[in-house]
Amino acid sequence: MINNKTIAVVVPAYNEESQIGMVIETMPEFVDRIVIVNDCSTDTTADKVKEYIIRSPVEEVVVIKDQLKKKPTPTIYNPAEIIVYEQNLAERKRFTPAEIFNSRQEQDRIILINHTRNGGVGASIATGYKWCKDHGIDCTAVMAGDGQMDPAELESICRPVVEEGIDYVKGNRLIHRSSWLVIPRVRYFGNSILSILTKIASGYWHVSDTQTGYTAISQSALNAICLYDIYRSYGMPNDMLVKLNIAFCTLREVEIKPVYNVGENSKMKILKVVPRVSWLLIKSFFKRLWIKYLFRDFHPLFILYNLSFLLGILALMYGGKIAYLKLWNIREVDDATILAFMFLFTSAFQSLLFAMWMDIQDNERLNK
Repeated sequence: MINNKTIAVVVPAYNEESQIGMVIETMPEFVDRIVIVNDCSTDTTADKVKEYIIRSPVEEVVVIKDQLKKKPTPTIYNPAEIIVYEQNLAERKRFTPAEIFNSRQEQDRIILINHTRNGGVGASIATGYKWCKDHGIDCTAVMAGDGQMDPAELESICRPVVEEGIDYVKGNRLIHRSSWLVIPRVRYFGNSILSILTKIASGYWHVSDTQTGYTAISQSALNAICLYDIYRSYGMPNDMLVKLNIAFCTLREVEIKPVYNVGENSKMKILKVVPRVSWLLIKSFFKRLWIKYLFRDFHPLFILYNLSFLLGILALMYGGKIAYLKLWNIREVDDATILAFMFLFTSAFQSLLFAMWMDIQDNERLNK
């Protein structure tokens, strides 16, 4: 615990038999629960975790109970609480099917959840988040099962959540002085591209290193977003930021160091991930625009963004017409067509700039 607040760490694991022991053994003492989600590993990852559970003592471990075991007593004032309780109970069926190994979840420090079918890293984190949400964990962090995250930095990531009420804290490797020297060039380049796209899609304009999975989230933030709808693969950190922004959650980044060559075996294919996540972010941008700035809280930037897109499409049509006439030398381009293209292009560009400026100003309050 930190300041009498419960701390849990979700560890997604897939074929990490050589690394998972190091992750468990180096976990700081203030961590109350280590929630390991085994995503249908084909090696002995699950068996190794079971050995640690069997050997681990239960003395001096904080008892954490499943809050959904007891239904709130109905009164005339709490029908909303009853609805939320029933929704939280029903949504368990919407996560990747899983089985919990532990017979004493309330006392065990290490919790092993085995997916019965492979879901992906995002699905594994969502499963772990759901367990922590249902058990009322105050601060839930995420650490990879391959040992690529320094446990000594966990406290600096959790403290803003516990002490200052920040909703989401994430590590940032790109601001560390060694980032350019340590991070592989291909990964650095891919990370930079996705970070730029994520700024625009999520509304967190000051965020960078969006692909790091070293994060901590508050209980209120877990309740504010739809956990079972989190992107199931490697675009999960990007999708998470969009969902948090729509829910008006506060964000902070803390400096962490890049860690490589500790025995990890990366399963991410950059050339496949970048296009897939880029398309996810394009869709997520429009989702944020409509949900946050039209349905939940109308803002003029909604009009400006859409106006810029409409004018931009019209400008492209006129630009295509000009290019067609010039390329095939059919006839001279009349002045009206050129003026229409220039007017539409300039108006679209100005509308886009004003919309982005408003977007930045509106989301400034969420960056802490």
